[in-house]
Amino acid sequence: MLDTAFRAAKPGVTLAGLAVRGTLGAALVDSARGVEDLLVVGTGSRAPLRRLLRPSVARYCLAHAACPVLVVRPSPLHIELGAVHRRNLWRIPLDPRELTP
Repeated sequence: MLDTAFRAAKPGVTLAGLAVRGTLGAALVDSARGVEDLLVVGTGSRAPLRRLLRPSVARYCLAHAACPVLVVRPSPLHIELGAVHRRNLWRIPLDPRELTP
């Protein structure tokens, strides 16, 4: 499945799938132990309530990983899509003028 998803990978780039059970940050850091590894994590939503309930996995990885860590922020389109989804969940009508061009 990784070959299908990342078919455009350049020669010499090794991709490996791994299923691990544990807390998110610790499992990711344990999986990328070597200095030649690269750990890529997304920041996800950091809404105030979510910050209280779940600690930041990206911050944990940055603080504890032995390898380089690349933290990827969500795209503006993803953030806007989340806002539209919340409006639908609460059945708040959407005004098209609120969308960015």
